[in-house]
Amino acid sequence: MTADPAELRHVLATSLGVTDPVWRAAVEAVPRELFLGDCLFRPSGSRWEPVHRDRVGEDAWLRLVYQDTTWVTQVDGVGAADAPGPLSGRPTSSSTLPSLIVRMLDLGGVREGEKVLEIGTGTGYSTAVLCHRLGDGNVYSVEYDPRLAALAADHIHAAGYLPTLVTGDGLAGYREAADYDAIVATCAVRHIPPAWLHQVRSGGTITTTISGWMLASGLIRLTVHDDGTATGRFAGDRIGYMLARPHERPPRPVYFPHQGQTSATRLDPGLLNDWTAQFVAQLAAPSAELMATSDGVILVDVATGSQAWTERVGDGWRVHQHGPLRLWNAVEDAIAVWQAAGSPPQSDFGMTVDIDGTQRVWAGNPCGPSWRLPV
Repeated sequence: MTADPAELRHVLATSLGVTDPVWRAAVEAVPRELFLGDCLFRPSGSRWEPVHRDRVGEDAWLRLVYQDTTWVTQVDGVGAADAPGPLSGRPTSSSTLPSLIVRMLDLGGVREGEKVLEIGTGTGYSTAVLCHRLGDGNVYSVEYDPRLAALAADHIHAAGYLPTLVTGDGLAGYREAADYDAIVATCAVRHIPPAWLHQVRSGGTITTTISGWMLASGLIRLTVHDDGTATGRFAGDRIGYMLARPHERPPRPVYFPHQGQTSATRLDPGLLNDWTAQFVAQLAAPSAELMATSDGVILVDVATGSQAWTERVGDGWRVHQHGPLRLWNAVEDAIAVWQAAGSPPQSDFGMTVDIDGTQRVWAGNPCGPSWRLPV
């Protein structure tokens, strides 16, 4: 039997575990197939394979569309429809899985009558979900990529919605319509852009993902206060978004290991596979990239060229560190602090934006161990 989009939307909406029936109704109402065009990427080993609607057939296409899955639509700036074949590279745009969209909107406390600024229009699907609940006049959305912005506008209008759509740097927000009750970002940031803080009313919220060049991430909702400060706790969800393009890792030379100074490690590099441990490591070395190898890990600092790499020696490990920064020492020190506190989960962490603009992630409470974000 041919797939029925309305029935697939109903099955999807009821499978998301959404407690708020209004968000469930929005997922049931918004036709996701309008926002994915006629081609998407799916992972194929280490590459991204374009999947064409007319080649897989309408039934199979709709069943793909209505999976609770993030579908990549662009890799290194190349749209799926323009790809000559499977591509290697970094995803640069996607249609986020619906359960994460409604999770973020619910976490942000977005409700009827509120004015919301969305950072990262993407395909426009999440924008349409917002419009269904809040009304077109309360939804503002910013997209960095002009081509994606134009496609998203076509998708959103085809679905019958007319929010305010802006092409530009989402990290600058959209001052013309401020103040907002909430900002929700469908991209990750290394720190909270000051413009977001200035454009949210007192008592309003910012819901985003704090990430970095190790690609560790944490979902957080911050509340903005009268004095311009903001505080909040991480939700603990194991999710990740693509970094906002201005916050992305800069290009670096091909990695070549240097012997450097050698010492025994105090921790097993495999610990960095732990969700929270990797997040703590990123806080300690915010300009370093992390790569896994058969012999442990490699850390490379983009700014200074510093590096650290581990190798197994008998029953233990040793590390080689080269350059002005001792990356592995910084990571070990931070992990030791975390372990001394009982290795709490990420949901025990929080964040404060101070009145001087300093942004700190802390463990336990604001007076506990903390690490400054790279503002």
